Amino acid sequence: MASSDFWQRLSSSLVSSAEWEAGVAGGGTRSGRGTVKLWMVLDALTILAAATVSTLYKFHTTPVAGARGFWHGNLIAGRSMWILLALLCGFTVMLIMISRRMHLYTPARFTNYLHEQRMSAQACFTAGLFLLGTLYLVQAEDIPRRIVVNTIILVAIVLGLRRLVYRMLLYRRYDRGLDTRNILIVGTGPEANALRHHVESIRHLGYTFKGFIEIPGCEAHASASSNEVVGSLDTLFQQTRKQFVDEIFFTSPCERGIVQNVLEQARIHGVDLRVIPEMYEGVAWITPIEYIGQFPTIPLHRGHVPELGFVFKRIFDTIFSALTLVLLSPILVAISIAIKFDSPGPVFYTSERIGKKGIVFRCVKFRTMVRDADKRRAEVMHMNERDGVLFKVSNDPRITRLGRFLRKYSLDELPQFINVLRGEMSIVGPRPPLAGEVSRYDLSHLRRLDVTPGITGLWQVQGRQDPSFASYVSLDVTYIENWSIWLDFKIILRTIAVVFAGTGT
Repeated sequence: MASSDFWQRLSSSLVSSAEWEAGVAGGGTRSGRGTVKLWMVLDALTILAAATVSTLYKFHTTPVAGARGFWHGNLIAGRSMWILLALLCGFTVMLIMISRRMHLYTPARFTNYLHEQRMSAQACFTAGLFLLGTLYLVQAEDIPRRIVVNTIILVAIVLGLRRLVYRMLLYRRYDRGLDTRNILIVGTGPEANALRHHVESIRHLGYTFKGFIEIPGCEAHASASSNEVVGSLDTLFQQTRKQFVDEIFFTSPCERGIVQNVLEQARIHGVDLRVIPEMYEGVAWITPIEYIGQFPTIPLHRGHVPELGFVFKRIFDTIFSALTLVLLSPILVAISIAIKFDSPGPVFYTSERIGKKGIVFRCVKFRTMVRDADKRRAEVMHMNERDGVLFKVSNDPRITRLGRFLRKYSLDELPQFINVLRGEMSIVGPRPPLAGEVSRYDLSHLRRLDVTPGITGLWQVQGRQDPSFASYVSLDVTYIENWSIWLDFKIILRTIAVVFAGTGT
């Protein structure tokens, strides 16, 4: 077995010093910098809100009167607006610097709740002491200390609550299998098995174990059961594609060339790669370490993920869906009543669809076919107008009279905004396929499932009448590889035009 010096030499040779400086010690990866900036902005807004509330409470004034007094410099006698702003900005910068130093902007999976709360309170009160010290040095006795103390306490409480709520929402999504990171563990020894049990037993890590990768000749003995070994190094990246793997963990020391080759492939496929040192105390102090629970890891590669863009996409999806359901509720009720009068059967039709990373969910639509449509599908298979795994019949005899109208203007898809609110779908994205379709996919087709499926997408507005499955996949992959918030907006606008044109079938 190789010593820990091997891992030290390996990490220094495979990753440059510039990459390490962008690691955890520097406050986050390139892919996570957008999220870090968002948290910083939220901290600054929290401080501004806390200072405003504390000031208004102290002087028993209204927001308008307080803002007017602040602007004219007579809110606090003798203190101009710029001096107060400088003090507030100083407190904000100090809090952000301390929070960054304490790694409060790292992903929640790297810390536990109690530690995060303690560090959050410590950061607030430490920055508060600097603010109080500054007030003493500049002899600002005329600034009420009650406002300052109340602001510090309020900031500490709000930041703690915000992080608590965020974790609760995150854990809830983890419980539903959403936003978790799929991992493969390279190695079958005791360390690999210990890591597997560790990530599965700690909820907040948000990892889903997908299997072990065997390394012939690199381990003294194996402890993993054979049915959990999903492949070897030769098939590693085929498994990452099939299992929608986000991270690979190396737990078994082996030849440096093997790890170098895996690292190069990980960069090509956009998969994160980490190694677990065999002897933790031997790792040099300059080597950046990220703890996965209690396991120290050395990150060799991180794939680029536009996290900030995804946050805004999710916020937009939630607000847009909620407003749509509320504003169109009279139409939804009218359609529901019409369906009940038009034909016997339920108002809604639900079917199992495959979502992001192969997660199965129940997709909701208004029923547009007769009640036993699924059982009669074999009767119309010969009428299929699409190639490959797709199935579409324009004049499907199973469609009801009202159903044809609903499909023509895509009104049958309105209930899918419920799926969007639940986080199972997005407004824009590839259409969620049936399990039967996915079972016939080639390995390259699984690229469609790397993102959250959508109600509308590039294929719906550009190639809806194209029967080619290759075109269907190509447009979805094009959307995934060129995604941006602006692209989503353009697709939504084009969708509105398509809906009013009545091109649905």
